[in-house]
Amino acid sequence: MGRKFVDCRAFPSEMKCSIAISADSESELLEAAVQHAVAVHGHKDSPELRGQLKGIIKDGMPPEQAPSRAA
Repeated sequence: MGRKFVDCRAFPSEMKCSIAISADSESELLEAAVQHAVAVHGHKDSPELRGQLKGIIKDGMPPEQAPSRAA
């Protein structure tokens, strides 16, 4: 099993968040990403949020250079 990550730099936000979170397991990564989304971005922890975050988990490590932000 390899690393997995979520990279806030790929998504538009007013604060231009530069956080990338990685972990060895999807469940650990999902919990950390939910905590970040709630504490920093003001989202509510919900099944919908968790589903969205699960959908953006990628295998490997975040790139050193920021990816292009989605529109």
